[in-house]
Amino acid sequence: MGAWVEGIPSLLLQYRLWVGLAAIALSAATWAVDWFEIVYQCPFCRAQRTVIGLLGLLLILPNPSHWVARYLSAVFSVFGLSVGATQHFRGWVRIMGGEFEWGDQWYLNSWLLSGFAIFIIVALLMLIWSYQAPE
Repeated sequence: MGAWVEGIPSLLLQYRLWVGLAAIALSAATWAVDWFEIVYQCPFCRAQRTVIGLLGLLLILPNPSHWVARYLSAVFSVFGLSVGATQHFRGWVRIMGGEFEWGDQWYLNSWLLSGFAIFIIVALLMLIWSYQAPE
């Protein structure tokens, strides 16, 4: 891989406050479309968006490398990833059964969105665990 790919984690950590705020904003925006009933009120999605927001909140703490922040991030992530993986696997079951459809609004497909949530949760967890407080 190129050197630019290797530098992505340090770049994200350099701007961790913005990354954390973006995660919180994503969580708030997706909760808003849920509350206004623009999308289906999915319990899987609600759990994942809550975990993304909580991880964003932990990332903007003054010291996300503190053991409590790391512990909470691990617990939240395990929950969010198990919910996301369950939802994503249910999509694979439909694909393998020949029942899968993208639908008219393919960008709101739960299989696709749960995959994105899995990637986001893992990325936020990795950022929290790789942060090192300045000495």
